[in-house]
Amino acid sequence: MPYALLIHEPRDRRGRRTREQGIAEYDSMLRFGATLTARGIHRGSDALMPDAQGARVSRQDGRTTVVDGPFAESKEMIGGFFLIDVATRAEAIAIAAECPAAAWATVEVREIGTCHDQ
Repeated sequence: MPYALLIHEPRDRRGRRTREQGIAEYDSMLRFGATLTARGIHRGSDALMPDAQGARVSRQDGRTTVVDGPFAESKEMIGGFFLIDVATRAEAIAIAAECPAAAWATVEVREIGTCHDQ
């Protein structure tokens, strides 16, 4: 079953770490992705730029609204993700616990599936 591991990190954390710390953390995430690939369960992953550079788009009654980040109502941002394919939810949770980001962020585990069957 496919799962997304969403990395929820404090929005201001990247600004508090040094460049060297950021590079070391990023390298640890690349190594983690490589281990997932070696295990045959890695479907994709990437880091995301801060939400200050993002936008939220909605459409109601034929009108599109775009709100540029940062998004003041949230204390966290999605800093990146891994897509994995494993047999069980328990296995996905165990892999999330192995993720280096679990030491500085929250790793949310979400099964991928259709929204109409829920």
